[in-house]
Amino acid sequence: MDTTQHLVQGAGLGLRRPLLSQLVEEHPKEVGFYEIAPENWITIGGKFGKQFRAMTERFDFVCHGLSLSLGSTDPLDEKFVHDVKQFMAEHQIKFYSEHLSYCSKGGHLYDLMPIPFTPEAVSHVAGRIKRVQDILEQKIAIENVSYYAAPGQEMAEIEFFNAVIEEADCDVLIDINNIYVNSVNHGYDAEAFLKAIPAQRIAYAHIAGHYVEADDFLIDTHGADIINPVWKLLGKAYELYGVFPTLLERDFNLPPLCELLKEVNTIKTMQDAWKTQHEKRYA
Repeated sequence: MDTTQHLVQGAGLGLRRPLLSQLVEEHPKEVGFYEIAPENWITIGGKFGKQFRAMTERFDFVCHGLSLSLGSTDPLDEKFVHDVKQFMAEHQIKFYSEHLSYCSKGGHLYDLMPIPFTPEAVSHVAGRIKRVQDILEQKIAIENVSYYAAPGQEMAEIEFFNAVIEEADCDVLIDINNIYVNSVNHGYDAEAFLKAIPAQRIAYAHIAGHYVEADDFLIDTHGADIINPVWKLLGKAYELYGVFPTLLERDFNLPPLCELLKEVNTIKTMQDAWKTQHEKRYA
């Protein structure tokens, strides 16, 4: 895969408000791009607003939505999509991604719920994604999500995911940790799932930590260090598809920035190692 097609490059970090002041001052060289949830930043003003503007003027950013609820039967929140479009233009944000899930039914549910894996749901969700893309006037990236139940399942997860991506003609945000978590919880082969992803559509990736409830039950928390099997799965993804931009997600139990940057640097080291090996192979 030619990495020049990507709108951002390298190893990324999710920007959380407690990190903002330090990042404005330090500008860590390990970080190639930042990700934000637009819901948390669109209305920000004052000191934080000025600091955020200082960041977006200097660094590449992407938006990762939390509340669009693509799988819901509630009306699509088109006002929010227009607000995101304006926000992205104002801050020169590269693109927008969302979860293949829903989080509303007559009001917000405050969690990402699994969409039934059915042909009917494929058409419903793909139509909503296409409408979002029409408003934003660009493709969006859709993330494979962790889930703990599959009500009304008529298709395999990867079959459903790929069908939505194909019908919507959108890009992919591949979440490495979610593949691993789901493979343990639902008993499938993580590498087989990885190999079935439409690689030519990958915009970027997420990698994160999770909580081990039991040997056969993992919870996707973004609140712990990344474990070795998840790092290995990222390495396998690079082996299969080449290097793509990869972002560290950490939402809870935030350690000091220096600890986060160690994991960002691990991503960067893996990317650099693949590039070196690739260059030697074709030298």
